[in-house]
Amino acid sequence: MRRLLVPFLMVLVLAGAAAGIAAAVGADQNLIADMNDQELQFIVHDGDLKAGSGTPGSVTPTTCSPALYQQALGFFNAYRRASIFTPGDNDWTDCDRASNGGYNSLERLDYERQLFFSTDLSQGQHPLQLEVQQTPSCPGFGGGAPGVYTQVRCSENRRWELHNVMYATFNVQGSCNNLCDTNPDPAEEQGRTTADIAWLQQTFAAAKANHDVAVMLIGQADPGWDKSDATRGPLRDPKTLVETDGAPDGFHDWLVAVRAATIDFGLPVAYVNGDSHYFRIDKPLQDASGRRVENFTRVETFGDNQGNGNQDVNWLKVLVDPESRDVFAFEPQIVPANQQ
Repeated sequence: MRRLLVPFLMVLVLAGAAAGIAAAVGADQNLIADMNDQELQFIVHDGDLKAGSGTPGSVTPTTCSPALYQQALGFFNAYRRASIFTPGDNDWTDCDRASNGGYNSLERLDYERQLFFSTDLSQGQHPLQLEVQQTPSCPGFGGGAPGVYTQVRCSENRRWELHNVMYATFNVQGSCNNLCDTNPDPAEEQGRTTADIAWLQQTFAAAKANHDVAVMLIGQADPGWDKSDATRGPLRDPKTLVETDGAPDGFHDWLVAVRAATIDFGLPVAYVNGDSHYFRIDKPLQDASGRRVENFTRVETFGDNQGNGNQDVNWLKVLVDPESRDVFAFEPQIVPANQQ
């Protein structure tokens, strides 16, 4: 049977010294060329246009200045196929750090909404038409005064269907989902999470109505699933999904909703995230009784770990066969030009 090739772009995190930043941009161009050399259906970038903090003296944009987003837009439109992007914490929630230019985080997210999400089309040379979340709204930039917001469309939340498989993106962020770091914003997090959960429920309802055989959920944050690895994600009780490491928990309600929807759907669900920047595929989700949720697979994409030079600037190919038992199969793609 002919398989459909559906790629996932690695999450590119620019970090380290200025020379490393410049090298990483070259590595990103190698990655684009490598992906353009293959026959792919579409490309998804699961968040983070830069490292968590800017690099003084860099020859490429590493703060949250407009140049960063324009550079990313150029990268996305360099792909031969459709390119879909969902934001990451390094390109909005962390922008209020002094090292990132001291921007208002929500203003930067609204800037991304205007630049990347003003229409229902993806980026790329052959864009896809996407369904865009209409309701409920998300808190938008209200001028900078604490607690003052506008109400805007969560236009970054999108979904599309191809060959009886549903794909959807969600604005779910690292940095405790905007509950920690420089200027935590609980009201923003609550409003956005409410919208994310509504979009999740609408997505599964659409998948069931369409008789889809699988769903793929894509967001930036690694929310943590259990108590197994504090170095790469929050620790939480796998039965209750309550965070246990003392940090603010911006993910509990979201994870409860993901688990309920996955169990109710009963068919393959892949959850794709970046954030921790460590390529892995596993099945960490348990039900409230501690039983493994077998139809759930977590996929964490490659990240640019600066200590490894360009070696982690790679991508993940997803083979999608709607008639197979698991629907999704995964092939890490190591970019030869980035291994030198």
